[in-house]
This record gives sequence, C-alpha cells and structure tokens, in this order.
Amino acid sequence: MLIPFSDTEHSRYGATPMSTIIILVCILVWGLQTLLLTQDFEGYYWLIYHLGANPQQTLTLQGFGGLTAITATFLHGGFAHLLFNMWALRVFGRRVEDACGSWRFLAFYLFCGATCNIAFTLINAGSDLPAIGASGAVYGVMAAYLFLYPGGRIRMLILTPYPFWPRVRAFWVVLFFFVTAMLSGLDVLVNQADYRTAHWGHLGGFFGAVTILFFLRPEAFRRYINHLPV
Repeated sequence: MLIPFSDTEHSRYGATPMSTIIILVCILVWGLQTLLLTQDFEGYYWLIYHLGANPQQTLTLQGFGGLTAITATFLHGGFAHLLFNMWALRVFGRRVEDACGSWRFLAFYLFCGATCNIAFTLINAGSDLPAIGASGAVYGVMAAYLFLYPGGRIRMLILTPYPFWPRVRAFWVVLFFFVTAMLSGLDVLVNQADYRTAHWGHLGGFFGAVTILFFLRPEAFRRYINHLPV
C-alpha cells in the first residue's frame, strides 16, 4: 500500500492554520456522527441522508438541495475514511494553503468539494444514496499541489513486510491517484460497475483544481505567471 506520509518542501509565506481548522471540524463532525450512531440511529440516518450529497434530492430541489455539495464534504463513513482524507489534507494542504492564504484556501477547498459532489450527482442522477466525505476536496488540493509545485517531493510510506519511506516526485504520486480514479470511473460508466467509492466525485475534485490560479495570493500569482517558483 502507498500512503503519502509528508511533504518535504519548505513554505515561502509562513504557516497558516485553515487546513488544521478544517481537520478539526471534520473530526468534531465525525464525533457527532459516532454519538448519533450509538445513541440515536434515526438522527444519524437523517444527518447522512439529508446533509450528504443525495443526487435525487438535489435534482428535485428537495431537502437542502445544492447546499449538500458543501455539507457532504464534512461527513465521513468511518474512522479509516476520516483518517486517510485528513492525513492527505495535512500532507498536501500546507503548501497549497501557503500559496493561497487561509481564506482563499478555504474557498478553494470548498469549491473542489462542490465540484466533486456536482460530478457525483450528475453521474448518479437517479440515485437516492448520498455521497459523503472530503475525498473530492482533498483530491482537488492534491492536483493543485501538482500545478503549483511540479518539482515537489512527497515522502511516501510503502507498506510491505519491510516498510520504507522514499521521497517521490509529486507528479507520480498525484498521477497514481488520478489514473486509479479515472479507470474506476470509466468502469462505472461503461460497465455499470457498483462501487462504494464515489470515483466520479474524486475526478470532479481533480477537475475543480484547474481554478487554483483564481485563489492564489497576488504575490504567488505573479510568481506563477512569470514562471518563478511559487
């Protein structure tokens, strides 16, 4: 198994806390979900069904409609789901947030979460099964990292009988996740494959990352368009 472990590069503009705040909010929401699951299953069901990205409700303007494209980003299906998403956000989000600043980064993150859930809704228009999770927003952050820092390196944890931690070019790391999502997404379209994972949502997050230039700090934007390191 390949797990992004840490970003090895330095920040240019100084640490900003928004990615940490997002992680804490997701943990708190997951704690609420866990509490509801053990003590009030109807409340848990209501939370997932109405605040997750439910294609049928969104397209028929029921419930919370398009707002769920954002709220679904803060819900998770279990501890492992939460852990992997938040770990990847910690690894890739620091330098992307550094280039954007806190509030621009938050706007970008939510935008990628929205494009994720819009893509999921359009591909699964007849479904009433909601999608939840920050994966699409995190995939958008990963793709933005590649746009901004093509020479960046990510320390990977390779889980084998003898684990090791090589430094890998970000290009190969992000390409691996993109190709995996694309192949699975095509399988859904062509063969009507049944996946528990919203692969087209992941791809929606990836595609949302092309807007990253609109969210950069002015100085970072000038450096980028002048082909200087961001």
